[in-house]
Amino acid sequence: MSSETAERTAGHHVCGHHSGLDCQHCQARHLSVCNALEPEDFDDLNRFGRTLNYAPKSTLFEQDETADNVLNLTEGAVRLYKLLPDGRRQVVGFALPGDFLGLAMSARNVFSADALTHVTVCQFSRTGFSDLLDRKPKLLRRLHDIASHELSLAQDQMVILGRRTAEEKIAAFLIGMRSRWAKINGASVHVPLPMTRQDIGDFLGLTVETVSRMLTRFAREKAIVIVPDGVRLLDVDRMERLAAS
Repeated sequence: MSSETAERTAGHHVCGHHSGLDCQHCQARHLSVCNALEPEDFDDLNRFGRTLNYAPKSTLFEQDETADNVLNLTEGAVRLYKLLPDGRRQVVGFALPGDFLGLAMSARNVFSADALTHVTVCQFSRTGFSDLLDRKPKLLRRLHDIASHELSLAQDQMVILGRRTAEEKIAAFLIGMRSRWAKINGASVHVPLPMTRQDIGDFLGLTVETVSRMLTRFAREKAIVIVPDGVRLLDVDRMERLAAS
């Protein structure tokens, strides 16, 4: 975001205050691009980075703004979306701890990002981060690995949005989120869903009514249990079969 936008965001959207980085004690470090760095490299990050906290429903950055910074998400969940020319919203993904926002290195943001929960990010100036990439080949290789993984996820998303049924789309979404959370919290049948059903529908190309109907159906058939913060998978084998369809 531009410096002007950063100041606007700090005044209206960011909760608490920004501070320096604490790379040594970062719980998301093993998941993030920073895992490629040695402890002595953290001083470099501190020279052009800072920690920012965002309240739920606040905006991290907006589509088409000048992209002056890159962000590493260390806590919380973020909704990524594009506004189409006709005013409709297309959710393009959900960022979780360890995710890096700004890989495209384009001059302007290609999508908007809103906090779904309390969010903490490490914000780095784009110029400072680019300079560090030039000096740290391991960091560049780590970014390449992350970009390759994101491309794979994008390809999977195209398949999901293709000829799959609503049932298969919801199952694939739940299994995908379960896999992503497992990297953060360890393997579990509990799948946190910090996003709304409308968000899920906008991501999968379904109406909110269809999302609700499919989740209710899965619950009635004892494939899942709907809990306040997400779902618990009761019939993992069935959901995985549907996800692989």
